[in-house]
Amino acid sequence: MVRRSRAAMASTNSWTLEITSPVTAPRLFRAAVMDWHTLAPKLASHVVASAHIVQGDARVGSVRQFNFTSGAAMPFGFMKERLEFLDADKFECKSTLVEGGGIGVAIETATSHIKVEPTADGGSVVKVDSTYKLLPGVEVKDKIAKAKESVTAIFKAAEAFLVANPDAYN
Repeated sequence: MVRRSRAAMASTNSWTLEITSPVTAPRLFRAAVMDWHTLAPKLASHVVASAHIVQGDARVGSVRQFNFTSGAAMPFGFMKERLEFLDADKFECKSTLVEGGGIGVAIETATSHIKVEPTADGGSVVKVDSTYKLLPGVEVKDKIAKAKESVTAIFKAAEAFLVANPDAYN
């Protein structure tokens, strides 16, 4: 029988984030989630050099890749994510990191669940729940704040684009 000490086992962690926006839930979801691979290189070119769907047709099971610029403060050059769940009518999806993005280096697995909910004032609130399993001995406490900042920056960039372009993603 093989015994592992508790300290040597991978640990599962999570973080949550809420972002409010004056943009409607359907528009923000379509731009910042469903079409982010198209918008990111345009709206966040200082971070995302290129992005594209590498497998599938943007439905469940599809994989998209984001390639980061050398100037980006990212500890990795790219990441690939697979769409595991999608409910476009409820503005909700779940994706899994499948390659890059620290997989095999610091992270064993990582998933993100995103739901954009309408608010009474006509805007929306983005709810993000990220769960990840670290490789043994890895600490990422200082990187969680950075991850939250990055996710917030994505939604705020999409928000600014949508406010400036009121006919986009209607």
